[in-house]
Amino acid sequence: MPTSSYFTILSNSCLVLLFQAFFISIAASSDRHTPENHIRTRAGAPFKVALFADLHFGENAWTDWGPKQDVNSIKVMSSVLDTETPDFVVYLGDVVTANNIPIANASLYWDQAISPTRSRGIPWASVFGNHDDAPFEWPMEWFAASGIPQLVCPVLNSGEECSFRGTSRLELMKNEMDNNVLSLSKSGPQDLWPGISNYVLQVLSKEKPHTPLVYLYFLDSGGGTYPEVISTAQADWFKRISEEINPDSRVPELIFWHIPSKAYKKVAPKFRIHKPCVGSINKEKVAAQEAEMGIMKILVKRPSVKAVFVGHNHGLDWCCPYGQLWLCFARHTGYGGYGNWARGSRILEINERPFSISSWIRMEDGSVHSEVILS
Repeated sequence: MPTSSYFTILSNSCLVLLFQAFFISIAASSDRHTPENHIRTRAGAPFKVALFADLHFGENAWTDWGPKQDVNSIKVMSSVLDTETPDFVVYLGDVVTANNIPIANASLYWDQAISPTRSRGIPWASVFGNHDDAPFEWPMEWFAASGIPQLVCPVLNSGEECSFRGTSRLELMKNEMDNNVLSLSKSGPQDLWPGISNYVLQVLSKEKPHTPLVYLYFLDSGGGTYPEVISTAQADWFKRISEEINPDSRVPELIFWHIPSKAYKKVAPKFRIHKPCVGSINKEKVAAQEAEMGIMKILVKRPSVKAVFVGHNHGLDWCCPYGQLWLCFARHTGYGGYGNWARGSRILEINERPFSISSWIRMEDGSVHSEVILS
């Protein structure tokens, strides 16, 4: 979700650095290895992925309105999951609105957000958005004559006391990985800190168990406690890993992160969506990352990269070609966050014979639109 300003945090203090280093060491020891690095297709069936973007659990957590939006978001996800029955789910960032959560452990809200997927036995992976570890923003109205409202803490029967320190990316990822056997999320390489959710998964064919059908790459596009950017180090990591595991670019690759790159601005439709773009809403300008550090130059040179998928802009759901690849927005899934557009989910379907990648938007009411062939 785009924001115009952020509160300054003491990210350079010794205490914060020591705290982060501690969790990096824990996360590194918890990194997943084979076989958790892959998902396997079902025999004779296409591989289907549902993207849940900008759920924003915990929005205005101290009000009656906020928890109701979380309930509505669960209904959206449940409707999509029951209608589409996907093989895999991607949580595409801004799972929680940490800057609205007055408790220390935002993982309690994160756990609520993944519950519809987990309860159906569907594996998933997640990347971070700019709100997931954002510092608490004190509402201006709390400083008016009415004062701070009565905060209901502890919440969710957790035993948590009121706290405004926030939950780091490392803590959120560690809690998800440690407590969910269906999670394929990873903290990622230590040398890409402060970016956390940088990793790759392979989808393996049931019929050809040692042959990848597609590679799924996940990148942390920043925001929250550090700038909104995919760093040069992350771009170099992608280049190195993709050339190692897919040297001849034979296996298709799909890329997932939260905040759109500046390339999205170059292809954005003017007013109405028109061909070759495909979509249904184009209600705001692209809120891109703060800088471009090389990732797009690398992607456009790899013929195996078929599409990039982002969230962040709630009023956009289009896909547009950019060279030989597609730049796609998901669909705003959560009832938290700004905008009153109808909620839904972008669906991806990968067929093996003949190979194809197609996509469409499945709405909360069950309707389908914006079908597009991506490969």
